[in-house]
Amino acid sequence: MERVNHEFDPVFDEGSQILILGTFPSVKSRETRFFYGHPRNRFWTVMAALTGWEVPVTIEEKKKLLLENHIAIWDVIASCEIQGSSDSSIRNVVPTDLNRIFEKAPIRAIFANGGKAYELYMRYSYEKTGREIRRLPSTSPANAAFSLERLVEEWKKAILKESERHVGKEQ
Repeated sequence: MERVNHEFDPVFDEGSQILILGTFPSVKSRETRFFYGHPRNRFWTVMAALTGWEVPVTIEEKKKLLLENHIAIWDVIASCEIQGSSDSSIRNVVPTDLNRIFEKAPIRAIFANGGKAYELYMRYSYEKTGREIRRLPSTSPANAAFSLERLVEEWKKAILKESERHVGKEQ
């Protein structure tokens, strides 16, 4: 176990409406200093499928895909003790201050990338934010139960449902 701090900023701007939260950066993401850096993590492929974009490769392309589609990303944990990239080993959590995003962006829906992100949000952040979160299946390569096609289907269904709910409120 080692004590690790989250060392890169969230991606969001004043147009971000959907927030996707992970747990804590993997070893590979910490090395690349950006979200979902492991080449087998399917996050960027799922985002491309949802938005109709090509799968982004560079950090700049990834940020552009997110921001132009009004999506913000960050993690629930600011620092913790962790063994490698194992979410199940996470201990002694210091949560991120999500208000950093909420104060500047009109976030209307929050999604957890996996059960552990959902669990950690509910334990450490829900009481502070008072905002509901919806759990999505993890894009991690460790989630072998979900094929890429099934992941895309579940993510699309949840996010489209939220979009339809939002459109209904505007009318």
